[in-house]
Amino acid sequence: MVPDGERSDDRSRRERADAARNRRAILKATETLLAEHPPEQVSMERIAVAAGVGKGTVFHRFGSRAGLMRELMLERAHALRESVTDGPPPLGPGAPPRQRLLAFLDAVVDVVGRDKGLLAALGQAATASCDAQEDSREQHSVYGFWHSHISTLIAEERPDPDAELLAHILLGALQNRPIVHLLGQGEARRLAILLRLVVTGTLGA
Repeated sequence: MVPDGERSDDRSRRERADAARNRRAILKATETLLAEHPPEQVSMERIAVAAGVGKGTVFHRFGSRAGLMRELMLERAHALRESVTDGPPPLGPGAPPRQRLLAFLDAVVDVVGRDKGLLAALGQAATASCDAQEDSREQHSVYGFWHSHISTLIAEERPDPDAELLAHILLGALQNRPIVHLLGQGEARRLAILLRLVVTGTLGA
């Protein structure tokens, strides 16, 4: 006969495995739906059906639609951070600063532009949850890492420009309404090329 303690441990492990599986399914379903539909058409109910879970499960795991959208972006942002710190060059360590900077900007555009609806959904989420301090700190930490990495690489390549301000300008372009619309039209590659032109023009030959 299996002791009660062991049964409890087995049950806890199964519950954790179920929760992790549900989380992956929900995030994948959200990303798929946002790639196919405008953000206003991607409801929690629709996500739950696509993920094969109950609506209550989605709310229990993410709290709200805004929380789910932030989690999806943060998931990608954390993966990008790992590539920057531990991945191969030119995105990871080992390449010259200019190559790393251009590779990173390409990757950032890919993160924010992979799904045509995600940036718009995040904008809606931010408006709806402006008082959520903990969520704001998480998003600010992502922006802080991106800004620090960009400004550091700029300063290493050419110390004379205002690296910190230039990094804000580059990242600010991704929050500009016409740029968000451009990404929504599937023009991420076009934006990446223009950002490269801005950076190379600023840093010089």
